[in-house]
Amino acid sequence: MTGQRGAAGHEEPTPAELRAATVRSLQGQFPGVRVWYGMATGSWWALVPLRNGPRLLEASTPQEIRDAILRARSLG
Repeated sequence: MTGQRGAAGHEEPTPAELRAATVRSLQGQFPGVRVWYGMATGSWWALVPLRNGPRLLEASTPQEIRDAILRARSLG
């Protein structure tokens, strides 16, 4: 994918590129956690491995999924 040229002539990332960068960032912050954006649902998702088995989380924004991952890990 190629970004689009902005007003200043700089190439701006596409929405898909921004989502991919966000996924990489979140997975870098939380090794072992799978994060993705659901195109059909419009939600952010994470599969978090926990002591009692994996937990599937859903959120509206990257910040909300990050917070949900932190909460899930703190509980268990």
